[in-house]
Amino acid sequence: MEIEKKDVFIDIKNIIELSRKKIVSSINSTMTTTYFLIGKRIVEEEQGGEKRAEYGKSLIKNLSIRLTESYGKGFSETNLKQMKSFYLGYKKRQTLSDEFKLSYSHYLTLMRIVDIEERNFYEIEAINNGWSLRELKRQMDSALYERLVLSRDKEKILELSQKGQVIEKPQDIIKDPYILEFLNLDEKAIYSENDLETGIINHIEKFIMELGKGFLFQGRQVRFTFDEEHFFVDLVFYNRLLKCFVLIDLKIGKLKHQDIGQMQMYVNYYDRHVKLADENKTIGIIICKDKNDTLVNMTLPEGNEQIFASRYMTILPSKEELKKIVESEIRE
Repeated sequence: MEIEKKDVFIDIKNIIELSRKKIVSSINSTMTTTYFLIGKRIVEEEQGGEKRAEYGKSLIKNLSIRLTESYGKGFSETNLKQMKSFYLGYKKRQTLSDEFKLSYSHYLTLMRIVDIEERNFYEIEAINNGWSLRELKRQMDSALYERLVLSRDKEKILELSQKGQVIEKPQDIIKDPYILEFLNLDEKAIYSENDLETGIINHIEKFIMELGKGFLFQGRQVRFTFDEEHFFVDLVFYNRLLKCFVLIDLKIGKLKHQDIGQMQMYVNYYDRHVKLADENKTIGIIICKDKNDTLVNMTLPEGNEQIFASRYMTILPSKEELKKIVESEIRE
């Protein structure tokens, strides 16, 4: 009986949570549309003036005074100018029958991105993944777009701006570097691989978000045995989009060829003894502090699509630093 009560409580709790999310989403959509229409009306009025520049200044100033008197905060001159910019930035693709799927604050943040293709990518990803404003800012600051561009040709880069991140093959889930600033590990601090692993487990939701789409956590230090010898995989995930296991090994130093050989053995074991017949081949990712790409390429077989090595960073570098990393990878 107790189990039934618990199930009923969980079901009702889920109903309430879902309803609340829908209410918040509806409010956000309505407010965003309201600000879009205010911006539209300001632009239309300015275009009707004989001297648009001067008329626009006085119009926004007078509107701000009158709207603030009627509705209180939220209608400063700065805010009204932002509404005008919002309309100008999105008018080409927005009709009254469309629905804004993000909050107004999301769109103000997105408008800071000059490159339209990059802006479109973040908007699509924010909608598809339900990113909060804070998560959107984090993904932008961590240069997610640039990190994904690294392993894509021109056609695939264009696809990012039209469809967002599409997961079709193992390479589509790989990032280099992975940004793990949420672990709060000082870049110069002394920590062990166990400390790194524990930090990830303590922030598993954020780590999964950094990994990307479709990841489900399976376990930590997952053991398998053959010939009476035990082996342990640091982290095991399953990607439901690729329908395969994803094994992750953590290395706090520079990657060695022995580390790659170890991951090859892990992947082979999972392919031969764990995965089901209708599942795809296992992917192995070695996340390390430093790596030599030539060593990685020479150790792995040609046409490799199962084992990958990526660096991690425990601080959030500037976007300029990340772009330098991306450019150096492209040159190599």
